[in-house]
Amino acid sequence: MSFEPGYEAPPPYIPPPSDAPRKTVLTLGVGAPFLWLRAGWGDMRAHPGISGFYGVAFWLMAVVLGAVFRSSPEYTMTIASGCLLVGPFLAMGLYEVSRRREAGLTPDWSSSITCWDSHIKSMGMLVLVLIVMELLWGRASLVVFAVFFNTGMPSTTGVMDAVFNPQNWEFLAAYTIVGGGFAALVFSLSAVSIPMILDRDTDAISAAITSLEVMFHNTFVMLLWGLLIVLLVGASLAIPWGLGLLLTGPLLGHGTWYAYRGAVRWPQDVTVP
Repeated sequence: MSFEPGYEAPPPYIPPPSDAPRKTVLTLGVGAPFLWLRAGWGDMRAHPGISGFYGVAFWLMAVVLGAVFRSSPEYTMTIASGCLLVGPFLAMGLYEVSRRREAGLTPDWSSSITCWDSHIKSMGMLVLVLIVMELLWGRASLVVFAVFFNTGMPSTTGVMDAVFNPQNWEFLAAYTIVGGGFAALVFSLSAVSIPMILDRDTDAISAAITSLEVMFHNTFVMLLWGLLIVLLVGASLAIPWGLGLLLTGPLLGHGTWYAYRGAVRWPQDVTVP
């Protein structure tokens, strides 16, 4: 391409800097997850009625999932997908209670149950990603069963005995690695993304990227937080009929809000645990 003598090419376009507030991912102390749980317990005590409603909802989801697994295991993945669809919307109601308390507002049941309606696009996209991850996880599990399980497919009545049979140690190792990898990825994408959508009305991609940043900047602390979640949920399910979820569900919901507020700082934010 030729130009006339004296022609000067225009300078490249440089977009102006964004004036949108920029987040800062903070470095967390090892004790931060316990502070989040303590703050969440404070929210539960302040509004036991609202927290109890969500606790019952999470417990019913677990009861239905367990009943389907025992009676019609072929539909377990379908019910689990439904729980994964409903669960984040329920959790957002708990985040709304904590958000309003932190802002000096009075939480109420109606605002918590409808807080997602103005964030439906971002929430829908994020939940879709989580469901796709769950479906891939389920497919990978079937492959692991087919390749590594040595004693025949277990029945629902003897699944634990069959899985922990010494002949199936290769399967147990492979399933732990594959399942742990998917679980870590799902946790990394969702650790603080839904509270961020509620707080800042951001898009799902930005929220998921921020959640990954929090995970990478505070890997040990976030893994500790994930371990506490697993231990608390496991202990709750060990109680007859899984009744521990009545307390553990809302406690972890409120705690997740404080995990977000403790790990992500915005301009003019107030100090939270």
